[in-house]
Amino acid sequence: MTVIAARLYRDGKMVADIDLTKPIPHVDKPGEFIWIGMHEPDDGSLKRIQEHFCLHPLAVEDALDPRHLPKMEAYGDHLFLVARTAHLHGDKIEYGNTAIFVGRQFIITVRHGSERAHSQLRAQLEATPWLLKHGPDYVLHAILDFVVDGYFPVVDALEEKVLAMEDNAIDMFLNRAETARLFTLRRELFRLQRILGPIEDLASQFLNLHLPQIDQNIHPYFRDLLDHIRRVIYRADGLRDTLTSVIETSSLLEQQRQGATTRQLAAWAAILAVPTAIAGIYGMNFEFMPELRWKYGYFVVVGLMATVCLSLYVRFKRAGWL
Repeated sequence: MTVIAARLYRDGKMVADIDLTKPIPHVDKPGEFIWIGMHEPDDGSLKRIQEHFCLHPLAVEDALDPRHLPKMEAYGDHLFLVARTAHLHGDKIEYGNTAIFVGRQFIITVRHGSERAHSQLRAQLEATPWLLKHGPDYVLHAILDFVVDGYFPVVDALEEKVLAMEDNAIDMFLNRAETARLFTLRRELFRLQRILGPIEDLASQFLNLHLPQIDQNIHPYFRDLLDHIRRVIYRADGLRDTLTSVIETSSLLEQQRQGATTRQLAAWAAILAVPTAIAGIYGMNFEFMPELRWKYGYFVVVGLMATVCLSLYVRFKRAGWL
């Protein structure tokens, strides 16, 4: 079992570290709670914790599954939540999973695949005992806010990539690899939005539902959390729209380039058609043809071809076809 930390707090101050290989102390005094942080435990590792805190078997089963979408469920006197963490690896977003059990006097976190540990967050909260004394519901808000704040660097990095590709699409034709990258980024944004929607619903439930584990004085913090989530959603929506516009702009510019090339080819074909037609007529093997034995016939025909071709060239040039 990978236990990052297991500690007992009283009035916002750390009282003692808890050894989970020994009997877990019972907490029954006001202002006391236990915070246990675990990283990728197995089924047996959670057994003693499940028995001590009377965690629901279905919640424990879900906590061991790293593929759940964000959700919140009430099991008796405790809540079970799942949040998804995200970090950018190249052009792909990789996700982790954080399951949280919350009761009136305990909070248990189970992380899977997340690169951002809660150690720094725990240290920050322990440095502010006047906030930590609010109890497990405040710690729950801090963890969810920590998870949501991790989305902003991902969106910032994606914005830089998208803006660079937008500039590139205007300056030059996107090749196959760049076009494939565009669609990859858009697919990753769709997946991110599939995560953000449920986590927005989760945050809304703290404000709209009566939950015994959440005190009313914590609601402003969850309202701030909901605002952060909506900011991420707004920026992700804007990025998806920008990617769509980059694809459409690239397609329009390519159509314009192809249209310009087509017009140039048509103009040159029209110009070359005149001498080709005249030369084709005089290339026929007839004995009696006009100007066939005229002394200046060759020069007149060549001059006529040059004059017509030059006139066509000037007209096409003025029309913007050449």
